[in-house]
Amino acid sequence: MAERPIGERVRRALVRARVRQRLRNRRRLAGRVLTGVVCLAAGLMITISAVNARGIDLRPARNTDLISLVRSESRRNADLADQAATLRSEVDQLAANGSRTEQDSELNARSLAAGLRPVTGPSLTVTLDDAPADVVANGIDQDLLVVHQQDIQSIVNLLWAGGAEAMTIQGQRVISTTGIKCVGNTVVLHGVPYAPPYRISAIGNQAQLRRTLDNSEFVRIYQQYVDRFRLGYQVDTKAHDRFPAYRGSLDLKYAQVPSTSPSPHR
Repeated sequence: MAERPIGERVRRALVRARVRQRLRNRRRLAGRVLTGVVCLAAGLMITISAVNARGIDLRPARNTDLISLVRSESRRNADLADQAATLRSEVDQLAANGSRTEQDSELNARSLAAGLRPVTGPSLTVTLDDAPADVVANGIDQDLLVVHQQDIQSIVNLLWAGGAEAMTIQGQRVISTTGIKCVGNTVVLHGVPYAPPYRISAIGNQAQLRRTLDNSEFVRIYQQYVDRFRLGYQVDTKAHDRFPAYRGSLDLKYAQVPSTSPSPHR
């Protein structure tokens, strides 16, 4: 085959270069047109959304709902607090303006007995505490080295039997529905856990309260553990003490009202 002249080869190379350039130009034009179409479609969608929204949020998220709920509940709580304050003020005013009748005296007496009024007077305090950490009792149950709920209950019952007029445990007023529960290494009173030492205070005749403690079988046995394992037991008196009123709930959750005519057990 005869070799083509150099001029022919140059001409063909130039033609191929022009063809490739035209193809590149067409691709660039198509890309620009496609970009313009996408931008136009996006702008059209944004415009339609703005028109339909009319100034409101088309995407109500959970955060928006929660914020609204919190605000409404806050307003409701504020309104209820205002109502309670108003009613309390009205009750106080009526009580101040009312005459002292026999019913008023009976109500005050019952409120005092129920622990709903603060009281003052001479007090006696019994403090119970666990044995120190350095006490080693080989072969002895560790439960014997700590204060249990039954220990506190025994002291409470003794003080009531000794004529206590009012009582507190850890500074909380004790009433007829007070329950003492042992949870782990703490004692729960009115839903609040307390760690030792446990302080049981009673207002009443101090000499009589102390005699009741000293003559009890429980304290005599407890003192043996105090001497052997160094459990804490201390009795203090105070000439003038003040106990706060009970401020917890008075609702009973588990108690049941007995029937008027219960059937006898056989």
